[in-house]
Amino acid sequence: MEITFHGAVRTVTGSQHLLHVNGKQILLDCGFYQGSRQESYRRNRQLPYDAARVDVMVLSHAHIDHSANIPNLVKSGFDGDIYCTYATRDLCSVMLHDSAEIMASDAEYLNKKNKKRGEALVEPIYTVEDAVRSLDYFVGTSYNRRRQIMPGVWLTFYDAGHILGSAIVALDIEDEEQGRTVRVVFSGDLGRPDRPILRDPTYVEEADVLLIESTYGDREHEATDALDDKLRSVVNATYKRGGKIIIPSFAVGRTQELVYRLHELVNRRSIPPNMGVYVDSPMAIDATGIYRLHPEAYDEELGAFMLEQGDPFGFDMLTYTRSVNQSKELNFLREPAIIISASGMAENGRILHHLKNNVEDSRNTILIVGWQAPNTLGRRLVEKQPRVRIFGEEYDLRAEVVTINGFSAHADRSELLDWVGHFTRKPRQTFIVHGEEVTSLSFAGQLMREGLENVHVPQLGQTFTV
Repeated sequence: MEITFHGAVRTVTGSQHLLHVNGKQILLDCGFYQGSRQESYRRNRQLPYDAARVDVMVLSHAHIDHSANIPNLVKSGFDGDIYCTYATRDLCSVMLHDSAEIMASDAEYLNKKNKKRGEALVEPIYTVEDAVRSLDYFVGTSYNRRRQIMPGVWLTFYDAGHILGSAIVALDIEDEEQGRTVRVVFSGDLGRPDRPILRDPTYVEEADVLLIESTYGDREHEATDALDDKLRSVVNATYKRGGKIIIPSFAVGRTQELVYRLHELVNRRSIPPNMGVYVDSPMAIDATGIYRLHPEAYDEELGAFMLEQGDPFGFDMLTYTRSVNQSKELNFLREPAIIISASGMAENGRILHHLKNNVEDSRNTILIVGWQAPNTLGRRLVEKQPRVRIFGEEYDLRAEVVTINGFSAHADRSELLDWVGHFTRKPRQTFIVHGEEVTSLSFAGQLMREGLENVHVPQLGQTFTV
């Protein structure tokens, strides 16, 4: 049995891990690589394996760095089942469609400029039709229900507590070549305990082979109470100087938590109750609707909030803007406001237009609430580069940039170590994925100090016998 790492190794994006089992192939995730525009386009368009030879796919959750290249996988010849939770399937139904629309829109916008410059035109990696067609291959599965997905292989999903529907993947495999049973556990993206909206990550007790994420494997998050204090401070300071707060936010997970926290701050009168809050992302709007459909995933805190306050994702000054015209109208706001828009790394979508129109006004604040991949616009904003390029044009960065890292839905170092510490049968091989190189190497060292053996940080394309 072998495993080849085709993405999200020594980097955070592009999760793709290919298992070779009993002459069959199982693909874990099929996400978009996010980085410089040209490299992302090249890597995402050309799959590093023969899609037609993949027999089954297992999807940990719906975030685009784990799911967004599924339409390309199907377009390239994949004809098997794609196993995921029911909530993940629901989220993918809007996220893959939205991904295709964004690529088409961005290609159209860029091609107008490329024509003027005499440069080559670009094509989207896949179309809306490709995205819709890929949904035919999804098979929904509940948490904690063991099911056979191919001869000699059984799948169980456990709640990862990261976003709605996120799962820890456990594969119990009868290895015919070695005459043994092997349990492969893939953490997916692990969430954090004691967070609003979702339940805590599930502890898994046994694994022979472990693939574990390491996004924050070398640092600790801020205390939860500090998040609300920082958010309150940023909102009030920007309000006083008459500015807008522009928040690049992942449409799934991060946006819903922000709306929930802002709702709580408004209820407590900690921020101005008359300050408009706009969620300007059709995908975020659809995703929020899907969150409302899955109360079985909520934690006790949100359940109590709903009993006392009603809809956690709606309040008086909150407006969801779906149409292009509604989005454009936000450019003419003259009063303080909060605009939450995708994408979370500011690489595409409506957030680019809001940044373009607001980045040069010193009254405004750009609030970063998530990890930003290298070579993305979001990372350049975090680094406070004096000039940033948006849609091929240069803009002076005059707006204040504030970063609040504690909103991350990823477990930090202590939380990851706590999760690993609950294995009663420790893995004999561990692979560190989904982290920047320095972070993954640091976390690997920490795991070895905790007593784990055979801990590896794979290189892109590297194959291991397990």
